[in-house]
Amino acid sequence: MGDTREDMDHEENNAAAGQETEFEKLYSQSLKQFKAGTLVRARVLQIRSGVVMLDLGYKSDGIIPVEQFTEEELKALKPGDELEVLLEAAEDSNGNIMLSREKAKKLQVWDDLNRAYQSGTPVKGKVVATIKGGLSVDISGVIAFLPGSQIDVKPVQNLGRMVGQSLDLKIIKMNSGRGNIVLSRRVLMEHEQNLKKEATLAQLAEGQVVSGVIKNITDYGAFVDLGGIDGLMHITDISWGRINHPSEAFKVGDRIDVVILKYDREKQKVSLGVKQKTPDPWLSVTEKYPVGSRVRGKVVSLTDYGAFVELEHGVEGLVHVSEMSWIQKVKHPSKVVSVGDMIEAQVLAADPNARRISLGMKQIEPNPWQTISERYPVGGQVEGKVKTITDFGAFVGLEEGIDGLIHISDLSWTKHVKHPSELLKKGQQTKVMVLSIDPAKERISLGLKQLTPDPWDKAIPERYKVGKDETVKVTKKADFGLFVDLEQGIEGLIPTSEIPKDAEEIKEGAEVTARVIKVDRNDRKIALSIKAHVKGQDRSTLKEYMDQQQKPDTTIGALLKERS
Repeated sequence: MGDTREDMDHEENNAAAGQETEFEKLYSQSLKQFKAGTLVRARVLQIRSGVVMLDLGYKSDGIIPVEQFTEEELKALKPGDELEVLLEAAEDSNGNIMLSREKAKKLQVWDDLNRAYQSGTPVKGKVVATIKGGLSVDISGVIAFLPGSQIDVKPVQNLGRMVGQSLDLKIIKMNSGRGNIVLSRRVLMEHEQNLKKEATLAQLAEGQVVSGVIKNITDYGAFVDLGGIDGLMHITDISWGRINHPSEAFKVGDRIDVVILKYDREKQKVSLGVKQKTPDPWLSVTEKYPVGSRVRGKVVSLTDYGAFVELEHGVEGLVHVSEMSWIQKVKHPSKVVSVGDMIEAQVLAADPNARRISLGMKQIEPNPWQTISERYPVGGQVEGKVKTITDFGAFVGLEEGIDGLIHISDLSWTKHVKHPSELLKKGQQTKVMVLSIDPAKERISLGLKQLTPDPWDKAIPERYKVGKDETVKVTKKADFGLFVDLEQGIEGLIPTSEIPKDAEEIKEGAEVTARVIKVDRNDRKIALSIKAHVKGQDRSTLKEYMDQQQKPDTTIGALLKERS
């Protein structure tokens, strides 16, 4: 009915044989898992005799020399902790499995780096040295290469200063077989810049006040980093006042608040300003500086035509050279003021639209020309020094800044003056008469000849009566006649029509006798005639007269005396 005892024993033996076979199979599979060079997970059992004992879930335990752990790691290890280790040898002579934590770490680092490379995840590395073409970087014990072109978005001049710095980097090339890794910091920086730029562009609007950092300064302005995008702040938009260079207001690295003046989304150009944060001071200049009011300011600039005076920050007025002195002829403002001087002036005109204020310095003092006639009445005699001689006359200084002009026609009643220097010298003291005053044009006319009576009124007509013969000297020959010198410097004219044909060869310097035929008091001219003189004489022929003229020291007057 049932199995015999023998049958049962046979089955048990067969079963036992079957269990042993299954164990052998499992053992064989575990041996395959624990091949040299394999990474395995192990649990810490204990630390003793210079080794760390680990349980691999295998019949034998694994060991790692404590030298492969740092002091901090050894202090932190405790039984039950799990570690990833590298199987170096299945079993040693004592039956222990030889493991390596150090090699496992390196393999793990390479695995981590490969995952970072595949995913594009940034890694952190420390610059350890400069090498040809770039930098050597340590990433968790693995040395990688960072090319110079990939260090920054702009060229780095001094690579040595980066040694010792920890950087966020991206793996751009990797060959684990050769152990080569190429890094880039630039791609991360560009990516970050683009993110900032997109965020900044999305928020920008004209009239908005934003914060930025001075990135670069030029002669014409400053570039401001607004966060991934640069804006230009022109020098004219830095201050309402005068500024010669942007470096007077800012330096690279300064953080400032600026106003967006203009924003071109397509070209991604931004114009910025600082002065626009405060009201334009020119909007209220007519209220602050009404015409006729007195102001005080600082001379900030000089030009050939005047001086610019700062009345307040951003508001300047111009004192033209013509408005600096009532009496001085100012050729350059530096003769009166210097940069930095504080001066008083009067507002002459204000134009907010043109941003101009005209100032006058001389208006602070009374105008001496308004009382000039009181000090120098017309017809009065004054004394002064000859300051300047020109072709048309001589300027005589009467007081500081007040000069009068003696016109060349007012130098002599009788003498034909070709140049004022014939009668006056520079620096000479002379008396003159005031002829006229024009305060509006700031002019005084003076006369030298008016100090004596006009001889043409009486003396000359009485001295040179018509019909009287005069012995005169020829001073100049002209096409229309001979100019002759009478006494007292009076000049007479013998017209060509009044000279006999035989006497046309009379030379300059010769003396002749002629008869006065006309005295013109209005035109101040005396006309003489040789013909009239000869015709009036009951003597010998004209030829005889001319022969006598050729004799040395012979004059018409002498000839007439001889014939008489």
